[in-house]
Amino acid sequence: MQNNNQISPAPSDSYAQSFARGLSVILAFGPSTPLMTLTEVAGVTGLTRAGARRILLTLEYLGYVSQENRKFSLTPKILDLGYSYLSANPLWELASPYMEEVVQQTGETCTISVLEGNDIVYIMRVATHRIMSVNLSIGSRLPAWATSMGRILLGGVTEKQLDSILSTSNIIGFTPRTVTDIESLKNIIALSRQRGFCFVNEELEEGLQSIAVPIFGRDGRIIAAMNVGGHANRVNRAGLLENVLPHLQNAAFKISQSLKV
Repeated sequence: MQNNNQISPAPSDSYAQSFARGLSVILAFGPSTPLMTLTEVAGVTGLTRAGARRILLTLEYLGYVSQENRKFSLTPKILDLGYSYLSANPLWELASPYMEEVVQQTGETCTISVLEGNDIVYIMRVATHRIMSVNLSIGSRLPAWATSMGRILLGGVTEKQLDSILSTSNIIGFTPRTVTDIESLKNIIALSRQRGFCFVNEELEEGLQSIAVPIFGRDGRIIAAMNVGGHANRVNRAGLLENVLPHLQNAAFKISQSLKV
């Protein structure tokens, strides 16, 4: 997955441009760019060398960046930024035991994600020991329109928001089974909202199937989605509906109820 390292400026006198530039430098680092020189950071972010240098040295002073042989990299301290979100999110504490139950009951990985822009972002994941071809972890992003959790989450936005997300998403055929017609996607999202679950069959990656359900907040709105995924050689639609969906729905219901307390 590619990093979204562009920070859109806001036309407001309260917009802190230097802070936004600092975030753009942090986001410039990723799987394909774990180590970068000053010149490379400036090129990726669009900053001048002087501007990139000031930010990198500040981040180094604060402990978020290290430098060796003129190459910069993020340090483990950067995880503090993400942990602040997770520790402040009630899902983190409430959902874990229920997710572990789902994994024990189904033998498959269980994940929770939230909607961020046009993508879903993984915020919790309890994995099995099986190796899957999709390497996903906390913070991973996937296109909402193409995933079971994403379609559940899109069922909780307004019609105007849905139109905006679909019209600005890069809708492509990941596999021969990928649904790319916008009206068909809208119908699938509406049906998933009505049924209370969404099944996706090898649309994101061949061989990968998943089923997702919503998690509701205190006000009854969908705030997250939880899914179980498995390979087609182990599970099929009937198996997911019969052997996985009840456990998934039960766990999501308990999590939703816990959030209301």
